[in-house]
Amino acid sequence: MTSITEADIQGQLARLTELRSAIGQAIVGQGEVVEQLLIGLLAGGHCLLEGVPGLGKTLLVRSLGEALKLEFRRVQFTPDLMPSDILGTELLEEDHGTGHRSFRFQKGPVFTNLLLADELNRTPPKTQAALLEAMQEKTVSYAGVTHQLPAPFFVLATQNPLEQAGTYPLPEAQLDRFLLHIRVDYPTEQEEQDILAQTTGAKANVVPAVMHGEEVLALQAWVRQVHFSDDLLRWVTHMVRASRPRDSAPDEIRKYVKWGAGPRAGQSLILAAKARALLHGRLAATRKDIVALAAPVMRHRLLLSFAAEAEGRSADDVVAALLRAVPLS
Repeated sequence: MTSITEADIQGQLARLTELRSAIGQAIVGQGEVVEQLLIGLLAGGHCLLEGVPGLGKTLLVRSLGEALKLEFRRVQFTPDLMPSDILGTELLEEDHGTGHRSFRFQKGPVFTNLLLADELNRTPPKTQAALLEAMQEKTVSYAGVTHQLPAPFFVLATQNPLEQAGTYPLPEAQLDRFLLHIRVDYPTEQEEQDILAQTTGAKANVVPAVMHGEEVLALQAWVRQVHFSDDLLRWVTHMVRASRPRDSAPDEIRKYVKWGAGPRAGQSLILAAKARALLHGRLAATRKDIVALAAPVMRHRLLLSFAAEAEGRSADDVVAALLRAVPLS
C-alpha cells in the first residue's frame, strides 16, 4: 500500500468537510456527535447513539446515509421482530416447466452498507443476537451457508435511555461490538431556535450525496497507517488493564467497577484515536485524541457495581477517574 502524503490528506479532508456540510443541511448543531459518527465511519466500526426521544438521532443517521453514496436501510426494532426479519429467510421455489423445487435464500435488510437499527433495545435478545455475527464477522450464516455482507458495512443503532417498560437491555457481548457509544444531548438555545425555524417552514432541506463507498474504504485503509507511538500504546494498554477491578487497580476502579473492559476496548481506542487524528489533518495520534475518545469507547464496556449506582457514579465518572489514575508516562 502506498504511503499517504500531505496533499492526499488535504484532498480527502476537503471531502470530509463536504460530508459534514451535507449532514448539516438536515442537522443543526451536534458537532461533537457528528464528529464521533465520522470517526466511527473512518475506523470501520459500529456506533450506538443514545439519547431521549426527539433529539434527531434517526435523522442524523438517515442524513449520513443520504450524504454517502451507499445503500441505506432502516429497521424499526419492535418486540415482535424475528431474526429472519433482519437476516433473511429461505423461500421454496418451483420451476413450473420441470416441476423441480428448490430453496432460494431471500436476503434481509442487513445486506446493505449502512443499517440503521432504530431502537435496538425494543426487540428481544434472540433478535438482538441475530446481529452479532454480522457486526463482528460481516457475514450471515443461514442453513449452513455463509453469506458475505457488502463492504463497507456499518450498524448505527439508537436507543432511548429513559424508558424501561417494554425494552430489553443489550447484553455485554453485543455492547462490546460497538466501537463508540455516542451520547446525544439537548441542543443549545440558539440551536433549538434554528431547528424550529428550519423544520417548520415550507422548504424541505435536501442532503446531497458527496462520497461513495470506494472513498470510504480508502479512508479506512489510511486510518491504519496513522502513526501511533509506543508511549501511547503502553498508556492505552495500562489504562484498559487498570479498568479491571483487581488488587493492582486504582481504588475507585475496585470500588465502582464490577467488570472491566476487555482487549477490544484497547483496539477500539487506538483505531478511534487514529481516525480522529486523520479527521483533524494529522498523520500521528496524540494524547488529546485518546482523552477525547476514552469515554465514548469505554462507557459501554464497564459494568458498574452497586456502590457506583448507590452513589450516583456514571461510567463517564469512572473513565475520568481512570484517566487521572493512569497518567501518560
